[in-house]
Amino acid sequence: MHWILDMTFREDESRIRKGNGALKFNVLRKIAINLLKQDEKKKASLARKRKMVALDDDFRSVLLESGIKMR
Repeated sequence: MHWILDMTFREDESRIRKGNGALKFNVLRKIAINLLKQDEKKKASLARKRKMVALDDDFRSVLLESGIKMR
């Protein structure tokens, strides 16, 4: 999982070090990776899916809704 976090989110280059920020962002990154891995409709790398989510509001909504339905 660390390699994926480093390659997809550049976690080792993160400058968040004070307080609980590093831990909180680590949890958010892991949630994002799990949501991206769940998606089977789009065949792309995690980095490519991450870019698609940033640019496409509909795709982002679909991923977030799928995460909410899992509960």
